[in-house]
Amino acid sequence: MPTLSLNDRTVSFESGQTILEVARQNDVAIPTLCHLKDARPTGGCRICVVEVEGSDQLLPACATPAGADMRIFTDSQIVRTARRAILEMMLASGAHNCLLMDQPESSWSESQLAIMQQPWHDTICPAHGDCRLQDLAIEYEVSVAGIDQKIDGHPLDDATPMIVRDYSRCIGCGRCIQACNEVQVNAAIPSPYGRREDHPNGWYPLVDYENCTHCGQCLQACPTGALFEKKAFGLATGSEAEKVRTTCPYCGVGCQQWLHVKDGRVIKVTAVEEGAPNLGRLCVKGRFGYDFIHSPERLTHPLIREGETFRKASWDEALDLVAEKFKQIKQLHGPDALAGISCARSINEDSYNMQKLFRATIGTNNIDHCARTCHAPTVAGLARAFGSGAMTNSFAEVLGAKLFFVIGSNMTEAHPVASTFVKQAVRNGAELIVADPRFNGIAEHAHTYMQIKVGSDVALINGMMHVLITEDLYDRDYVMANTVGFDELREVVMQYPPERVAEISGVPADTIRAVARKMAAVRPSMLMYTLGITEHTCGVNNVLSCANLQMLLGNVGVEYGGVNPLRGQNNVQGACDMGALPADYPGYQKVTDPAARAKFGQAWGVELPDTPGLMIPDMIDGLENGNVKALYVFGENIANTEPDIGHVEHCLRSAEFVVCNDIFETETTRFAHVVLPAAAWSEDDGTFTNAERRVSRVRKAVEPPGEAKPNWWIFKEIARRMGQEWPSASGQEIWDDEVAPLSPIFSGIRYHRIETDGLQWPVPDENHPGTTIMHKGGKFTCGKGNLTALEWAPPAEVPDAEYPFVLSTGRRLYHYHTRTQTGRCEGLNTLLGSETADISAADAEALGIGQGEKIRVVSRRGSVEVAARITKQVPPGLVWMAFHFREGCANWLTNPAFDPISKTAEFKACAVRLERI
Repeated sequence: MPTLSLNDRTVSFESGQTILEVARQNDVAIPTLCHLKDARPTGGCRICVVEVEGSDQLLPACATPAGADMRIFTDSQIVRTARRAILEMMLASGAHNCLLMDQPESSWSESQLAIMQQPWHDTICPAHGDCRLQDLAIEYEVSVAGIDQKIDGHPLDDATPMIVRDYSRCIGCGRCIQACNEVQVNAAIPSPYGRREDHPNGWYPLVDYENCTHCGQCLQACPTGALFEKKAFGLATGSEAEKVRTTCPYCGVGCQQWLHVKDGRVIKVTAVEEGAPNLGRLCVKGRFGYDFIHSPERLTHPLIREGETFRKASWDEALDLVAEKFKQIKQLHGPDALAGISCARSINEDSYNMQKLFRATIGTNNIDHCARTCHAPTVAGLARAFGSGAMTNSFAEVLGAKLFFVIGSNMTEAHPVASTFVKQAVRNGAELIVADPRFNGIAEHAHTYMQIKVGSDVALINGMMHVLITEDLYDRDYVMANTVGFDELREVVMQYPPERVAEISGVPADTIRAVARKMAAVRPSMLMYTLGITEHTCGVNNVLSCANLQMLLGNVGVEYGGVNPLRGQNNVQGACDMGALPADYPGYQKVTDPAARAKFGQAWGVELPDTPGLMIPDMIDGLENGNVKALYVFGENIANTEPDIGHVEHCLRSAEFVVCNDIFETETTRFAHVVLPAAAWSEDDGTFTNAERRVSRVRKAVEPPGEAKPNWWIFKEIARRMGQEWPSASGQEIWDDEVAPLSPIFSGIRYHRIETDGLQWPVPDENHPGTTIMHKGGKFTCGKGNLTALEWAPPAEVPDAEYPFVLSTGRRLYHYHTRTQTGRCEGLNTLLGSETADISAADAEALGIGQGEKIRVVSRRGSVEVAARITKQVPPGLVWMAFHFREGCANWLTNPAFDPISKTAEFKACAVRLERI
């Protein structure tokens, strides 16, 4: 390796490194203001200048390549003098009033006195104590007293609900532009700066709000107070707030966050800069969706139904009632007359204790959770194909991948941070192929877009495999050595030539051929999908098709490859892992396996049932037919999220006894006989498991309101009243003493090992570093990978003369669950306050519907009235909606037709008609 002299010390470096990178790897501090990790260096601010012998000028360390035998001085007198001069110019450029507070008012200039009269300037800067410019001014002893600071001509943009852009504090570093364009890749801040017509004397970053997602990455990147969070303004400065590291409570990416806590309240959220997997990135929900925990509408006391209303009760009264009623139903009707639905948004330890309550105390395997409505086909399909139903690779690989095949994923809205990695990789040269019925956000970045018809995924992938096999483009050696079932697969695939598939899918035959050839030529490639694959009556087959394609290409068990489902909710992977499933103990050990049953039975001191329990749809129907007498719903709002809401509500009314743990009253708690107030995210210690199998810490930052209690404690107390004493008394004890010892894939995970970035299972022992890539070398969990021959079948309900449109559903960027989370976060309802029905311009014109006009969407199950949103994303014949708002919830319309294996409903396809109002 070449060497250079750094402050008279000889150090080695790698070719291509900058002087700044060499200095940092050798613990030599060089100040920066414009430099942003993961973005191209600009050398714009010049604060990082260094002295290089032989150069007639100081050079920016961030943008100057290191050279062999260079002699560099990073802190010489000429360097310090230059940095002071730069800082003085920056401080004079605007309303940098923080350092005035330490100076007598008599020393302030006229402009500095005027600053304190400006909007947002009547107090210390919101970045005071956490401002890089301030830190450097202090370090280099730059005085601001008497400086003629410019306050005229600086725009102030406080029109958005989340971020204030106060350009009187802007130093022109460009970090916000790079954060938007190069890290988040949203292109909402054009580069270079645009000139404000109403402020002709200044050049400022202009925000294109059509592209802005309000992610706040610019906010995190800003080194001054030019950008700050509106709802956190004035609540704390500097070190006044305690910082608690935790994991985001929204999607399955599992972003690492700092909670800023003051006086018992979370007042702000920032990203952990080096934390895996998000590497300092957050989305709008992760950064701004924190204040639901402090809503005055939180449940604070147990409630017991009396007639049509509820009354407050003590914990002893409520828990005694639940335990006695459960014991009565079990004695009269048997344990299988009780059923439980666990929560994919709460911590692993809660789901563990709930499934333990039902199995060990009640004596039934009737335990399930909302993976049934989303990713149960992933668990079933990938377990059949590979032996393990989880994402095979890691988010860290995305930035280095060469090709992505994204199918059925609205990732820019449902998994925004994961999409930043894909967009950044594409920006750096990777290729992107997107297959989806909608021209969604990620499709805008695609090199090839395949607009498939809803429900045609199996046919499309069969057509691609037809090309791979007939043109001998598949990985023959990999298939022969590592898989079984190829002959059967080939026989079926030969019935799907591209011309036939084009008729089924709507994708031109030439495009199908081109995509197959591209994937054969550029290997490995990462396949990524979301609920566009799973929420179908053929959901398991769709997942198996994805596995077939990647095995045929030899893309499983390798870096930058694999089958990578993006899990929907923050802990849907973890709830599955913990055994909140009717056929699985924790760690996917089968209830039908005598050895597993004996192990858990011995650990829990009971005899365990040997038959799988009911899935959620059967539980709900069981309330109506009387097979299920009692339903325990933990943290799920099934009266809003299940298909055909009218039927679900009818079944809940038919129940003999319903218990709910929740943090708010919901559409489901209206049917409860007992409502138990639960601790929310940030109010208890535990773990989440993200889509890439990473088990990460969730930490308590504030106290639960009123008498709300941790969910694991509630389940433990019910078990005690039913005759069992459980020793574990905290999330850590539940994990370290029960989950890990009983589950081989978690054996090496203990709380002390996941204090920072967590570990990806399987982790077989405490010396194991975790598994970033599964099935390496073709060593599948099930032995050899199973190729499965699959026939395409249309959706259960297709358009006809009475209902001529296809309705498909999904998530929108600004919301998650409006009743229990985002709807109670300041600003998010301002960004999106109601549901719409997204339709094409052609359909709008044919029906005479205008933009924003109220229309009625009608299916065979119900109708809703919503505003029409005319958009290029939706092709003719398709209507797209979400389920976030009760009044316009798509689930009044969706079809309760289920995948026969996973019992996941076909949320992605039903027939509707549109009516003008």
